[in-house]
Amino acid sequence: MKTQTQIPTANRATGDTGARSALTRPTTLAGIAEALPPHVWFCFSAVFHYLGPAFAVLLFAQVGVLGMAWLRIATAALVFAPLTRPWRVFARTDRAQRLLLLAFGACLAVMNCSFYLALDRLPISLVAAIEFVGTIAIALVGLRSRRNFAAFAVAVVGTLLLIDVKWLSDPIGLSWAFLNGALFVGYIVIGHRVAQAGVGIAGLGAAMAVAFLVVLPIGFREALPAFSSPQLLAAAIGVGVCSSVIPYICDQLAMARLPRASFALMLSLLPLTATLIGVIVLRQVPSVTDCIGVALVIAGVAFHKPVQE
Repeated sequence: MKTQTQIPTANRATGDTGARSALTRPTTLAGIAEALPPHVWFCFSAVFHYLGPAFAVLLFAQVGVLGMAWLRIATAALVFAPLTRPWRVFARTDRAQRLLLLAFGACLAVMNCSFYLALDRLPISLVAAIEFVGTIAIALVGLRSRRNFAAFAVAVVGTLLLIDVKWLSDPIGLSWAFLNGALFVGYIVIGHRVAQAGVGIAGLGAAMAVAFLVVLPIGFREALPAFSSPQLLAAAIGVGVCSSVIPYICDQLAMARLPRASFALMLSLLPLTATLIGVIVLRQVPSVTDCIGVALVIAGVAFHKPVQE
């Protein structure tokens, strides 16, 4: 089984240790990645997936929505660059893998921008619920038992309860949220292919460099105020690490060992983590209906039995 900590065969054959990333080289990380179940990596991702964006919402007034998206992606690209050396990844992959990484990077860039534009207008729990709706088709492909179909149905009912009357109040915000949800499907599909392609986290670093190039002209002007305030810049960097470094690495480690359908259904945990983080960080207190929806989502995930693809 390939893991995200393997060194590509081409590198071993040529003896070019310079192309090995710091994330793929150490055997210690390989041992940790294998020792922890993929579900643990997913849980880490589920927490940080919304923890960073929740703090980002608090910075929108200072750097703007797209400025914050730019800072998030720029931070991740700069963190990954010296560790994964994206220029060498592109030089040593074949044409199909390059196209895959380019598509992954473009998806990350537009997804993050639309995500923040949605968060600027809608509660974080609602954006998370719509994100999960986008994974229905993926999870449905891997449902091969009545038990999993029932688990999926319960999780969907819970998600629908989370989408209350507010979903009609802001068509612009909802448009960004549904675009983010559609791109989140792309993130799962393409990200799973990257995880299985043998390029490992180095491929993620290369895709993040592409995302930075895509978003560079979009949010740079709004991000400029951060460079004149050390505290604001430090906060933005922290958001970038929490939003795009930690969760994406954890996703890759989980995707490498989980069937895509199982990973997609586990994403129904996201409305739960989003709701809890919304309460703690943004003071967005859920209603009784929201709490029932979250409980049903948890029940669906607990009842789900992973399938093999």
